[in-house]
Amino acid sequence: MSITILVVDDEENARRNLGDFLTAKGYEVIPAGTLAEARQQVKNGSSDIILLDVQLPDGYGPDLLEEIALLPVRPPIILITAYGDIEMAVDAMKNGAHDFLQKPIEFNQLEKSIYRAKEMVAMRMELSHLRQLQHNQSDYVIGKSDAMHALMHAAQRAAAASVSVLITGETGTGKEVLARAIHQLGPRANKPFVAINCAAIQSTVLESELFGYEVGAFTGAQKRKHGLMEVADEGILFLDEIASMPVDMQAKLLRALEERSFRRVGGTTQIKVDVQILAASNRNLEQRIAEQAFREDLYYRLKVVDLHLPPLRERKADIPELIGVFIRQNNPRMGLNINDLSPRAMQALIQHNWPGNIRELKNVIERAMLFCDEAVIELSHLPAEISGQISPIQPDKLP
Repeated sequence: MSITILVVDDEENARRNLGDFLTAKGYEVIPAGTLAEARQQVKNGSSDIILLDVQLPDGYGPDLLEEIALLPVRPPIILITAYGDIEMAVDAMKNGAHDFLQKPIEFNQLEKSIYRAKEMVAMRMELSHLRQLQHNQSDYVIGKSDAMHALMHAAQRAAAASVSVLITGETGTGKEVLARAIHQLGPRANKPFVAINCAAIQSTVLESELFGYEVGAFTGAQKRKHGLMEVADEGILFLDEIASMPVDMQAKLLRALEERSFRRVGGTTQIKVDVQILAASNRNLEQRIAEQAFREDLYYRLKVVDLHLPPLRERKADIPELIGVFIRQNNPRMGLNINDLSPRAMQALIQHNWPGNIRELKNVIERAMLFCDEAVIELSHLPAEISGQISPIQPDKLP
């Protein structure tokens, strides 16, 4: 993850010396000689950490603490204090300062303080994407069929090795669910899982979503944006509907994967990342390659491990278990206590062809529960296109 440090000091030599040291350590540095310049950089969202002198020609440095406290994302501030300002520095830390350093600054102490602030920045970035980490064990790809057993065995090996994985299958088969399972099964389980649907984002926006952008990169770019690849550093980036990615963007993605680095839109600094890539497609990528709509080199770069999710009609033995999972998930949310299906309802669900796969099954069960007033889902609670496949019970067959 690339870290930018705003160095605020009215002495030019001090700014230069601090900037040279921090740049040599791999940080991006933005110099500012006044409090007004610092405020503008904070407004732009350009800095991850702020190194702030106390006495500035146009104001009192610690005043910036109160302004930053109101921001949704607050960069850690390290105060630069002169001799005799210790009491003030302690008060500033009570008001939100991360640390303070006395002049003349010892670079080894500065490096340690920056490292601690960097850890805080990484933690905040990860917490801001916590919703994407939330999961339920029962949301994982479920099934005891031979096909699913073999698939999950391969997924576990891919997860442990942190290699690129290409997940294919029809719409609704659970490709993102499998991707999240791989995330939780591997060494990156406690790191970010970041998903992006390549088909849902305009091609002109996709690059800035993946790689981020700098202030002024284009009209409307008033604040720096961290791209999803940077947010996913040390974790997993899930590229859904990869077949929809424009060819020119495919070339940029391939280069980023091969070099393990990229530049933000409008930026000049290479940002190093360690990201495991999971890609998914419901379209035939080999056919897309033949149509020159998908790069062959990217295809093989993504396809270190190829996992194909079979459609639900080919693994109907898993339907009862899936139904049980959906009922358990829905009961507390819907305020119900349903615990079973009638044999005829189960027969209808197994006989159905499921063109919408698991997603369709999940929606059908939710609808059935909505119309069920008892503890058992009956045939009459199912949609007509499913219940109609079972012939009515004849009077002479009644018990």
